[in-house]
Amino acid sequence: MGVYPAVTTKFTSNNSLDIEGFLANIQEQLTAGIAGVVLGGTLGEAASLSQQEKVLLLESALSVARGKVDVVVNIAEQTTEAAVALAKTLEAKGADGLMLLPPMRYAADANETLAYFKQVADATSLPIMIYNNPIDYKIPVTLEMFEEISHWPTIQAIKESSRDITYLTKLKIKFGNRFKILSGVDNLALESLLMGADGWVAGLVCAFPNETVAIYKLVQKKRYQEAIDIYHWFIPLLELDVHPKLVQYIKMAESLTGLGSEYVRPPRLPLAGEERSRIIRLINEGIRTRPTLPAFD
Repeated sequence: MGVYPAVTTKFTSNNSLDIEGFLANIQEQLTAGIAGVVLGGTLGEAASLSQQEKVLLLESALSVARGKVDVVVNIAEQTTEAAVALAKTLEAKGADGLMLLPPMRYAADANETLAYFKQVADATSLPIMIYNNPIDYKIPVTLEMFEEISHWPTIQAIKESSRDITYLTKLKIKFGNRFKILSGVDNLALESLLMGADGWVAGLVCAFPNETVAIYKLVQKKRYQEAIDIYHWFIPLLELDVHPKLVQYIKMAESLTGLGSEYVRPPRLPLAGEERSRIIRLINEGIRTRPTLPAFD
């Protein structure tokens, strides 16, 4: 499949959408060789966006990416009714696919989660990627649940973010190629690719697109040591993806690499004090030691 950046949502200093900055970053991703983009995910500050803004982001992304890469939009709604309505709207507006979280702000059990998934899947013909992230969202999608999901043809992929590398192996053993599996944790991405993941829904790619794509493509060409060398340089940066302030951290990285700004939407606030200094030092060290990438195309 390839690399799918979970793109950040760009804001201006007055808290409105920065569509120009948003599209400039997507263009950099396209130039690097990504396979698709995911809009409005955790990194995209989904909970801070209105439905109208989500649609505007989709329409804007399609203006530069339509026909080139997949444009996938995350659904993370508080009610099944709202999730179904958004799925229908996104399909009508031209999305290529959907990413679907379990219900938000309610600790649904397995039956409730499956009912939610099925109602959304039945509402659209778009392909769906289930986002399994029990660490952050507290609802695991178990092997038994995926067994039932496997009978629903439009659910075609899994963003695997359990942070348990053995779970990917268990999915592969149980389901073979039924689902495309994408790593959703930056600092386990290479391990996941080596264990058979089909792609990478990436975060630090927003600031370092070429390095991220290089790792994926080198693995596909079985040039493992070259991929490992880049990954070893990248790891301190990739670990920014698994922190509660991943949005602020990755936006700071975008700002320092010239691919975005650090503006976030409250209640998030920009980094300050010692934390800000520490993160800037870490990112600048990564920029200073940025490796020369081998040719792989």
